[in-house]
Amino acid sequence: MTTATYAPAPGAAPLPRMIAAQAVLETKMLLRNGEQLLLTVVIPTLLLVLFSSVDIVDTGKGKSVDFLTPGILALAVMSTAFTGQAIATGFERRYGVLKRLASSPLPRWGLMTAKTVSVLVTEVLQIILLTAIAFALGWSPHGNPFAVFLLLILGTAAFSGLGLLMAGTLKSEATLAAANLVFLLLLVGGGVIVPMDKYPQGVQDVLGLLPISALSDGLRDVLRHGAGMPWGDLGILGVWAVVGLAAAGKFFRWE
Repeated sequence: MTTATYAPAPGAAPLPRMIAAQAVLETKMLLRNGEQLLLTVVIPTLLLVLFSSVDIVDTGKGKSVDFLTPGILALAVMSTAFTGQAIATGFERRYGVLKRLASSPLPRWGLMTAKTVSVLVTEVLQIILLTAIAFALGWSPHGNPFAVFLLLILGTAAFSGLGLLMAGTLKSEATLAAANLVFLLLLVGGGVIVPMDKYPQGVQDVLGLLPISALSDGLRDVLRHGAGMPWGDLGILGVWAVVGLAAAGKFFRWE
């Protein structure tokens, strides 16, 4: 009879495995949170169905769903990458979760990478759901899928940077209030439901520089009008992404 010899090898798991495990955890926590589901799933879905079915807002020529769907997709990105992430990260910071995670073998950049992966997974689920509902309502998309992909990626980067900046600099209660307020203001003034041409020209010029306006207008130009690469909207989103992520990296406080 032989005696087995066990040689423990303590140490951290490989970095990709740690990031993947944290990303799975972050995604499960997000999907189990009732408030997060309200922001990421319920509100965009209700807005899409309601405004596509009832003639409340004049969306111009063509079917309402063709105008609304790109804006609702942009709203879904904002609700997850900005509002949801800002609120969740803000309260994690308040309760010391981020401080404890920062002292684990998972590096801080690895934690932020896991959060980003979680946001992207959630957005994929949102887009699948909203696209299926839009098709059921008679949506007829056009345009270049690669342009849509670039808009969604840059939009996610822009809103993630702004959300992390807010969560890492404000108190959790202030983050909760500010994130929800910004969500409501951009929902009304970002070209999501109300066409931008309903506003005075001077107001349009200012609102057009917002990331939600660039994302919704860019998606609408491609998916509704079959336009080519929306370089102007991509440029605006790129600037917001660089500025937001750089500011979040510099000013984010873990405690």
